Amino acid sequence: MALPRDYPDENCPIARSLEVLGERWTMLIVRDAFYGVRRFTDFQIHLGIPKAVLSQRLTTLVREGILHTAPVAGGGGEYTLTSKGLRLWPVLRALAQWGADHYQTPQQRRTFSHAECGGPIDPQGVCAQCGDTPDPTGLITSPPLRARVRRDDAISKALQRPRRMLEPIRRTAT
Repeated sequence: MALPRDYPDENCPIARSLEVLGERWTMLIVRDAFYGVRRFTDFQIHLGIPKAVLSQRLTTLVREGILHTAPVAGGGGEYTLTSKGLRLWPVLRALAQWGADHYQTPQQRRTFSHAECGGPIDPQGVCAQCGDTPDPTGLITSPPLRARVRRDDAISKALQRPRRMLEPIRRTAT
């Protein structure tokens, strides 16, 4: 039996969440927003996503209140996570940890540290040094030890250095 296209009458929070977040590319867009990607072109180049698909996904994320868009000088707009979008961090962290546990070696994993004390963040999001559970703004993300750079766009280059989560990545990043 085929699954319905949507779940308007379904009283299941997982089904309703997947209605918004379950399409291919959506969580990668959210991940990149946490990393600091803000512009349509930057999402498109970094993810290699077709423009029409990206436009659809961004429209859905804005409509659902996960991203906010604001015009910027020079045209276009910037997408930022809303408070609803920021609440996806534990979900994204857990999904990344599950993927790392099953599909990566420790040398291939991106690491996170606490910006305040420098301590490493454990899989549950707790700082091993001070015991705090920082929100994403209090995290530094660092590339894997054996990072393979496949692209030379500004976003990929910026993500090859330690950087604070949610700090905007500008196109001029080198």
